[in-house]
Amino acid sequence: MKRIFIICVSILISGGLFAQGKSHGKTDFRLGNGLDIQLNDGDYSFNLGGFIQAGAQYQKDEGSKAENRFDIKYGFLSLAGNAKKEKVSFLLQLDFADSKPLMDAWIAYQPIKFLKISAGQKQTFTNNREMTFLENRLSMVDRSILSRNLSNKGRELGLFLESEFLLGNVGFMPQVAVTTGDGRNSFGSSSIDVDKGGLKYGGRLDVCPLGLFAAGNDKVGADLAHETTPKIKVGVAGSYNSGVSNNIGEGHGDFALYTKEGKEKLPDYRKLYADIMFKYQGFSLLGEYGNTSAARLAGLYTASNQTGQLVPGEISSYLNLGDSYNIQMGYALRNGFALDLRYTKVKPEFKESNSLLQDMSAYDATLSKYFVDNRLKIQGGFSYLDYKSNSIRNHIQAELLMQIIF
Repeated sequence: MKRIFIICVSILISGGLFAQGKSHGKTDFRLGNGLDIQLNDGDYSFNLGGFIQAGAQYQKDEGSKAENRFDIKYGFLSLAGNAKKEKVSFLLQLDFADSKPLMDAWIAYQPIKFLKISAGQKQTFTNNREMTFLENRLSMVDRSILSRNLSNKGRELGLFLESEFLLGNVGFMPQVAVTTGDGRNSFGSSSIDVDKGGLKYGGRLDVCPLGLFAAGNDKVGADLAHETTPKIKVGVAGSYNSGVSNNIGEGHGDFALYTKEGKEKLPDYRKLYADIMFKYQGFSLLGEYGNTSAARLAGLYTASNQTGQLVPGEISSYLNLGDSYNIQMGYALRNGFALDLRYTKVKPEFKESNSLLQDMSAYDATLSKYFVDNRLKIQGGFSYLDYKSNSIRNHIQAELLMQIIF
């Protein structure tokens, strides 16, 4: 896969050099927009870009020794293209700081202005609002514990339908997806490591009652565009995953349950979200609520020999089940400084000692300095995790982060 990506990059660069010598082609590079190549008077375009996040962390569990760490948090490289006449676009995106680098690989067809059909692996819109933001567009140094407990990378493999249109001054964004239900790279590395369970069905509906946000400003955490009039986006999202074997439905083969006859039978997993985002003159507010629940639990056994029938509440040791809400607000000055504060609460459905989802609260604060919009920034963040269980120690973390989008 890496060899293929290097070949594509080489072709792209060669094409850019060729385009410079032609009157109907041009190349351009700007920080944050990558290397952009236009061919045939803009009928075909290619873009090579990416971003790097590097930093240092201080972590300490109460009553234990502190740990310090330097790392590359993200190392993204992307190749995108668009064929204007054919109405086709694509994106290939890798994160070389991840053990499984393939993040996005999709092809899209836009038959009409307000409808886009995508196939492949991409960031799904069926999660909470923060999880629809790309990793380089967060206003905090990390995602909230709502996002981290109910999602992972947020990528799905399948078919996606997205639309955006105006009725008067009100914006509507309905979106529907049918995916494998096993997250990214769900078919594994060999013929015996196959997809588990059935499909996942999900969707999202967003409404902007006060008109659309400034271009791209609804896809980033902070109000860097300093909206001149108040803007609101209200959304609901949900999904039904038929047969899961991963605690959040972004993987497979992590556990197995059975019928009385010893045949494998997996529970269904449901997610429901509601969120609101407000921005005006540098001030931003994000409120989110998430709920996860399980279905088709009757007649499940933990072993294939007719023993260990699943009892009420035991499913919480297999799936992350419960409620969570997240409230975040921030203010971005025009000189590039910004302060963001966040409170998140996670409450499990079952208060079992071995429940994967634990009762906890998180308090976060991040101070940012944006040098060139979101393209070049430095962030310092502090987080305190307060666990309600006496068996889990509270956690303190401080992080210094630098980001460049090239």
